[in-house]
Amino acid sequence: MGTVQGDSNQQLFDRPLTDGVSSFVAAAHELKSPLALIRQLSLMIESGDLSPSDQQRLLRQISLTSERALRLTSDLTRSVRLSEAMFELEPINPQQLCRDIVHELTPLFALHDRRVKLVTRKHPLLLVANRDLLRRVIMSFSDNALHYTQDGSAIEIKVGCHSGGSVIRLGVRDYGPGLSRLNRRQLKSGRNLGPMPLHSRPQSSGLGLYIASQFADAMNAKIGVTQHRDGATFFIDLQASRQLRLI
Repeated sequence: MGTVQGDSNQQLFDRPLTDGVSSFVAAAHELKSPLALIRQLSLMIESGDLSPSDQQRLLRQISLTSERALRLTSDLTRSVRLSEAMFELEPINPQQLCRDIVHELTPLFALHDRRVKLVTRKHPLLLVANRDLLRRVIMSFSDNALHYTQDGSAIEIKVGCHSGGSVIRLGVRDYGPGLSRLNRRQLKSGRNLGPMPLHSRPQSSGLGLYIASQFADAMNAKIGVTQHRDGATFFIDLQASRQLRLI
């Protein structure tokens, strides 16, 4: 794992996701791993050599793995139809939204010997977003982090603010390999028109992050990454709500 001196923030994916061949290749790359796992588990169950409890365990693993693959296909379909729909923006409590996401993802992370937790704030904030799109962005960041952190470690979902409280930042912190210098330059420039493989993270085509960038754009938000010595935090910045903050 390469090291980076200090932390650095980079804006990601300013260009739209294209509908070209690269997108289909990236989708196939992302779906190959969960489909192969589902096939392997199914063959193990069909062998008839497992106890009833082991069969139930593998069936649960198949269910959780298929749900993750379905999220990606659903997000991909939604991303290419963004121009056809209007997305209502509303005041949202991001801490409650993230708490619900942690509850939903906990079984999947436990299956991979990992944990996901919310770093809470004493005083919750309000932001303006589309609830469904924002949830999809955080889920995408979390799915990406699932495969790039050490066994037994916890992925952290954080809610913070900057720019004098006018911008709310939701971030997902992993403890995996840092991004390569080439990836950092590409992400900062925003010149890539299609999904970009993350060289230090070979299981990722970058498709999920590109889709997240399109969802962010539909909410007038931006996604980015903070590079750490021992991983990365992918984040989305949204406007704070003008309503009174939650007490």
